[in-house]
Amino acid sequence: MNTFVRWCRFNVVGAMGMGVQLGALAALNRWAGGHYLWATAAAIEITLLHNFTWHLHYTWRDRRDESTLPAQFVRFHLSNGLVSMLGNLALMRVLIDEARLPLLAANCVAILCCSIANFCLGDQWAFAVRAQTSA
Repeated sequence: MNTFVRWCRFNVVGAMGMGVQLGALAALNRWAGGHYLWATAAAIEITLLHNFTWHLHYTWRDRRDESTLPAQFVRFHLSNGLVSMLGNLALMRVLIDEARLPLLAANCVAILCCSIANFCLGDQWAFAVRAQTSA
């Protein structure tokens, strides 16, 4: 699959994930109370699980190897997970506390800012083609 098609698929999953994250953030912020950064972190983790499943079966389905599923899951969390968690939390802090953006608007900006790095890490590491080792 060429990079442009994969990028388009990534963005389809990303748009769905953005809906999941914004919905989860709104619900957690309303019902769970507490600080908005805790709600943001929980919403990100929910979204990471959602996006991993879709990326595995849609965006990078041609690179799916059942034997490497746990490894892909760990690589996805170490790459996209860390970028999303650290990037979103840092940006949310600045956008809400300093720029005074509303919660969901700030989260949209944070998600979009992290997306290009997440695509590159997903394509080049989390779901990269692995060399076959001979036994």
